[in-house]
Amino acid sequence: MSAPAKPSDEPIRAKSQLVEYIEQGCKPKDAWRIGTEHEKFVFDQISLRPIPYEGERGIRSVLAGLADLCWTPVLENGNIIALVDDKGASITLEPGGQLELSGAPLETIHDTCFEVHTHLRQVKDVVEDQEIGFLGVGFQPKWALADIPRMPKGRYKIMTDYMPKKGGKGLDMMYRTCTVQTNLDFSSEADMVKKLRVSLALQPVATALFASSPFRDGKPSGLISTRADVWTDTDPDRTGALPFAFEDGMGFERYVDWVLDVPMYFVYRDGRYLDASGLSFRDFMAGKLPILKGEIPTMGDWTDHLTTAFPEVRLKRYLEMRGADGGPWRSLCGLPAFWAGVLYEQDVLDAAWEWVKDWTLTERQDLKRDVAHLGLKAPFRGETVRELALRAMELADAGLAKRRRLNRSGEDERVFLKSLWVIAESGQNAADDMLRSFYTEWDGRVDPLFEEYAY
Repeated sequence: MSAPAKPSDEPIRAKSQLVEYIEQGCKPKDAWRIGTEHEKFVFDQISLRPIPYEGERGIRSVLAGLADLCWTPVLENGNIIALVDDKGASITLEPGGQLELSGAPLETIHDTCFEVHTHLRQVKDVVEDQEIGFLGVGFQPKWALADIPRMPKGRYKIMTDYMPKKGGKGLDMMYRTCTVQTNLDFSSEADMVKKLRVSLALQPVATALFASSPFRDGKPSGLISTRADVWTDTDPDRTGALPFAFEDGMGFERYVDWVLDVPMYFVYRDGRYLDASGLSFRDFMAGKLPILKGEIPTMGDWTDHLTTAFPEVRLKRYLEMRGADGGPWRSLCGLPAFWAGVLYEQDVLDAAWEWVKDWTLTERQDLKRDVAHLGLKAPFRGETVRELALRAMELADAGLAKRRRLNRSGEDERVFLKSLWVIAESGQNAADDMLRSFYTEWDGRVDPLFEEYAY
């Protein structure tokens, strides 16, 4: 869910500090970078069950093995709960034992793809001969919520207790989903707003292209992206497609105002997470937080609180694209290629905005709902999302061609769009392929998925 916090003791005395914090993310174009994050399920290759934290073949041992490969452990109550390196990357432990690589900010998609490949090779080397596998799909296909082990992180205990108070699928989100995410930069407030609006509008297209979660509890869920459907009933206070982002006056301050109204989860003090679930950060700023009366927050508290908002596109000091299922190897490089292509060249970004700017709130909300059920077959303005995907792919292709970032073989970043072109042109995503296999060669069983979609 997030990399380990880097606390700042600077006290917050005015909202302007919060706005300035995000504004400091503005960078000139030559300093823009690409970050890729992806989660994966860790499972026992014999039983196919999720791996627990403890034990000789547990998550702790996997993290300890990675720590021997130039990663620095982050401890909580003596438990390894994350790893960091000196390049800005981290490996974090998700609530149900999913492992997430939060990649470093890198110059090209060639670089980020090499980083992902290196990471996957490392985790496979660490578990060699231990019969542990890593699965790339968007939702746990076989095991019920009760079968998922819990990880020893204080913030997850607080979230687990709070989630059922706000939605019916929040625990599924925590314990049974995996995603791939792209983080991108902006040059100014106006640039951020345009990128935010375009990426919010097109997030359902990415969901349809990357959908890989048609199963739940060992059988078809009736959905193409079960992960995307989970987010529709997680917590309305902190999720969604940010309708206010399309209103006049949108900017850094408007987003800060929204996050200030997102109820808190916790406050981190002296190595412990204090339960602040449902309390107000505005009260905290006024020194009126019931659990810390008279104390005002620090900028470290603010950066923690920013990580507890879960919109489709999240604003920090960069923009996070959060709408895609975790998936096979090829999709882990395809997502940053798609979004960098659409957002990182001005004329392409402008063309994308001209395309989507008249989409209404109702249309955007219906599109988000429909792609979870129908994927590329979802309807939109007399056509389907497949047609939207083809048009978005043309924009991404044009943007990457203009970037002209070459690898050693002289190929530009469009090489990472190849698998997405196949999906868009055929109208068949990974979820469609899985369902076809389920009813044919898999003989109505999801077990073969753990082999065919493992890294």
